[in-house]
Amino acid sequence: MKYCSNFRHDLEVGQIAEKEIGELLSDKKIEIKKDMLAKKTGNVFVEYMSRGKVSGIDRSEADYYCFVVENLIIFIPTVDLKELIEPLKKTKRDVRGGDNNTSRGILLPLTTLIPTNE
Repeated sequence: MKYCSNFRHDLEVGQIAEKEIGELLSDKKIEIKKDMLAKKTGNVFVEYMSRGKVSGIDRSEADYYCFVVENLIIFIPTVDLKELIEPLKKTKRDVRGGDNNTSRGILLPLTTLIPTNE
């Protein structure tokens, strides 16, 4: 993006982004997960089973998942998140976690959720 030091231009760009975010979230169901260990581990835990029953993302009716890691907020469409975790089931990323380790989930690297230009 080209650098611009013009307030009116910056305001217009900001207002466009505000509108895009508003449209993105308007009338949507959002599952919000605050992962307290993600900053330390570099992973979020995406639950799909608890106490032997399907749960978490595999039961979610949310349009978007939102991961909150301290002051970082990541939104991802639930269908995209499902596509990311499905091939990781029954791999070394499939672990026990949650309350008393009664859940199963995927340890998904934060870097997977943050797009890069590479």
